[in-house]
Amino acid sequence: MIIVDNAIKARLQTGRPVVVGMYGIGFMGRGMLINVERYMKVLRVAAICNRNVERAIRAFVDAGVARSEIVEVTSASAMAHALQAGKRIVTSDPTLIARSATIDIVLETTGHVEYGARVTMECIEYGKDIVSLNVELDATVGPLLRVKAEAAGVIFSGADGDQPGVTMNLVRHVEAMGLRVLVCGNIKGLQDRTRNPTTQEGFAKQWNQTPSMVASFADGTKMTAEQAIVANAVGLKVSQRGMIGREYDGHVDDLVNFYDIDRLRELGGIVDYVVGTRPSPGIYVLAEARDENQAFFLNLGKLGKGPLYSFYTAWHMTTLEFGISVARVSLCRDVVIGNTNAPSVDVVAAAKRPLRQGETIDGIGGYMTYGEAENYDVSRRENLLPMGLAEGCRLKRDIPADQALTYDDVVTPSGSVAHALRRQQDALFPIETHQEELVSAFGMAVSQKQSSNLEDERTGVL
Repeated sequence: MIIVDNAIKARLQTGRPVVVGMYGIGFMGRGMLINVERYMKVLRVAAICNRNVERAIRAFVDAGVARSEIVEVTSASAMAHALQAGKRIVTSDPTLIARSATIDIVLETTGHVEYGARVTMECIEYGKDIVSLNVELDATVGPLLRVKAEAAGVIFSGADGDQPGVTMNLVRHVEAMGLRVLVCGNIKGLQDRTRNPTTQEGFAKQWNQTPSMVASFADGTKMTAEQAIVANAVGLKVSQRGMIGREYDGHVDDLVNFYDIDRLRELGGIVDYVVGTRPSPGIYVLAEARDENQAFFLNLGKLGKGPLYSFYTAWHMTTLEFGISVARVSLCRDVVIGNTNAPSVDVVAAAKRPLRQGETIDGIGGYMTYGEAENYDVSRRENLLPMGLAEGCRLKRDIPADQALTYDDVVTPSGSVAHALRRQQDALFPIETHQEELVSAFGMAVSQKQSSNLEDERTGVL
């Protein structure tokens, strides 16, 4: 944080703010826009792409931008002219932000896997850094997108303020002290896999959110995606499908007594979650000392005698911290979370209720499926259907409640960029092959054929 705020001060002295384009202006995007416009003058949100442009206009106005300064555009030339005149842009055409030479960095806030895949690929092709709040996309094809971004010389990063970024900040601090991280956990207030948009409608209305988004929080899908991102960034696994997921009405420090450290070491560390534990809604990291010197000073620092030691962050401030992530990536070239390593944990789709042959699966936070964490190699061997790809799949047979779906259970939609990218990711990271050699080889291939590969993925040809 000290480095980021100094970088912000230095950039402010130049009089040239970082020019930001946003995809999506829902609950989180609107809150971030208002906070940035009022208090982070180092960032200038110049353009918003949203299917409902009136919602984007209202968000700008709510942030204090005069209506006369907001222009709706439908062409690249109109956008370039308006930006040059200092106007704020709204559009429903996602290509305009990606292709604008004026936009320095984009923030993708939609949470929709297919749309996010398309705009992220477009931004990579046109040399844009991306800060993504789309954990659903990241958990599905994030490792591949980072390989493509790195080959193109840009950054695809998760965000601080959401649990994965907050967890990674703490992991980096703990590892910088020389400790070994064995558990990365998420603290939840509720976990009920049967929740759906109807059950969450009242809560969603109270907080001006969409019922499906709130349902994805309550049924555990979003949390599972967050933990998969953490696992893939740190190189952790799950000890069982769905993680352990205890309910515990106590303090997070007590969790040091709840894990089998030999099993943690055997797995190389795990991701997990707890429900009802304090402080909520934070995150925790459990680590072990590597020698007697570390153990002595951890005990002196009131963290106990081990073998596990508790570290936690008591909050994540979402919209108030997202702008920091944009500045951090743009000014410091520092990835908040994510790397180009092979994925270690997947999010697979399970039936929320009995599913019937011929039904078409609805979206994340819907009535039909929820996401469960599974180790990536198990997911691949069992041909499990990623949660991020379940929407739009048509069922070939009946599936009982709580059973994980496989690709053999469904007919996948044609022409999907996300499905095409996942096929490419699975080919890039075969579970029995050394990933570093593959990343190096693939990176060379992408740098040589970036444009043609992008066109193949748009048409579903790989």
